Amino acid sequence: MALPANFLDELRARVPIAGVVGRSVKLTRSGRETKGCCPFHGEKTPSFYVYDDHFHCFGCGEHGDVITFVMKTTGAGFMEAVESLAHEAGLEVPKASPQAARAEQHRAGIAEVLAAAGKIFQKFLHEPQGKPALDYLRGRGLGEEAIRRFGLGWSGEGRGVLAAALRGQGIKPEQLIEAGLMKHGEHGPVDMFFSRVMFPITDRRGAIISFGGRIMGDGQPKYVNGPETQLFAKRRALYGLHQARDAVRKGEQLIVVEGYMDVIALAQGGFGAAVAPLGTALTQEHLAEIWRLSPEPVICFDADAAGRRAALKTVDLALGALAPDRSLKFLNLPEKDDPDSLIRREGPAAFRARLDAARPISAALYDMLAEGAGRATPEARAAFRARLIEVAGRIPDKNLAGEYRAMLLERFFAERRGAKPDFRKKPPAPARASTPPPDAGEANFRRGRLMLATLLRHPALLHDVDEAFARLALPPAYAKIRDALHGFATGAKNLDTETLFTHLSLLGLAEEARLIEALAAEDHRPDPDASLAEAAEKWWSWYILMDFSVETLRAQRDELERFWKAHQDDAGAWARLIKYNELLRQALAGEHGSAEN
Repeated sequence: MALPANFLDELRARVPIAGVVGRSVKLTRSGRETKGCCPFHGEKTPSFYVYDDHFHCFGCGEHGDVITFVMKTTGAGFMEAVESLAHEAGLEVPKASPQAARAEQHRAGIAEVLAAAGKIFQKFLHEPQGKPALDYLRGRGLGEEAIRRFGLGWSGEGRGVLAAALRGQGIKPEQLIEAGLMKHGEHGPVDMFFSRVMFPITDRRGAIISFGGRIMGDGQPKYVNGPETQLFAKRRALYGLHQARDAVRKGEQLIVVEGYMDVIALAQGGFGAAVAPLGTALTQEHLAEIWRLSPEPVICFDADAAGRRAALKTVDLALGALAPDRSLKFLNLPEKDDPDSLIRREGPAAFRARLDAARPISAALYDMLAEGAGRATPEARAAFRARLIEVAGRIPDKNLAGEYRAMLLERFFAERRGAKPDFRKKPPAPARASTPPPDAGEANFRRGRLMLATLLRHPALLHDVDEAFARLALPPAYAKIRDALHGFATGAKNLDTETLFTHLSLLGLAEEARLIEALAAEDHRPDPDASLAEAAEKWWSWYILMDFSVETLRAQRDELERFWKAHQDDAGAWARLIKYNELLRQALAGEHGSAEN
């Protein structure tokens, strides 16, 4: 039985070949591909390479797709291999029937019509009628090689010119309607495209599945894509995919842009691995296809408000699929620029520098979430912090989610302390008015450890000390624990030790927390019978001895006083204000002792 090509394409897309091969072959990363020792002939030096959609052994010459690999390694027949992979992918294998055979034949017929139309459009472009379109393309900086490589063409003026040109090949208007090239009008079939520069849209193998067209002049819509057909689905198709696959295999960085001309301009400038969605936001299917080509593509949308919204939607979509081997980068363009205008204005070398400086999603995410988010009041800051925690929690890989939560909260608290760490490298310690001598630094380190240990034993204190805890310049080694405690205080219903350590275990931090408790006990043996009030008093006694100036404490007290005046029904704010007045009085009087207190 001949299976439909679209079913086989879907099967190959849903079952990545690297995962199947990796079950029997130990693969290691080699550039953008993976390699291992060939399972088909004995070798000690790996010459077996796995690409996004096929394998090839440079030693014995074996090659094929995921279906072929299953057949060759298990001895299964074609249908048996297909059924096994389909079961894994959750797909139902089409049943053999006359209807299925006719449907596949029908699809093949549509593909032939589209291929014939593509040749006609290219022919029109280089005839006298296509001169305005050709002049337009050349005016946009495109050379003949780029025009030929992307199969650009001219639709003609409409009024049946495409049907007339294809009549000699036996192609009827009904077939052109099925292919999305004509539509029903009041007086019969009419052209879908007229007076437009034509952009063939291809599948990953290079076969035309639809067209897009740009109108000449000022008419609207400026760009239009063909309608959905048996071959074309906007939620899956990406413009430039076929060309980008070849470029990625040669080592180029995959770039996701917004439009046809961005893709072509980048390719002409030497950046051949660019793709674009087709008049729609990126979808899960788009991301899956993009990640098949590259584990960390660069999103390069326009710098206008619409482009920023599209980038944020992409982040929102990608969070649910991020993994240690699957991420994104973002390239921010200057205001009023798109990739096409930028590369024509600045040149390829300048664009390369910008591409190399693209930020990973981990660095761009905070700024995207912070744009337009108020943080001037305690309520707004609490809401924003809760948003950061919620966003990180949507990442399915628990370890990666924990890393993102820690990173976002570290940025949040660093911002509160007036620092803005560079997340391309290890964040520096927060700046201080003066550098304490070594013995003072060691004392602060030990006090910070004691304060953490106290909160680990008495997490019910977190709500009372949260604001002060956020201001502490703790050693970087304790950043993850502190962020985990803040997250726990925000989301937990019960602030007890058992629930806290369950939370820390899920983040992989329980062992580190136990070590902090053990080391802190060397400086101060905790009283197992101490009340919550006694533990709080001890915590604040260490807090005031940290590296704070009286001016800093007074500023913190004044901030709390302003908040309380605006929220006089907040008993917690009143209690914190009393505490800070007492701390300030103690600091002025110098009442507290050493870290071993």
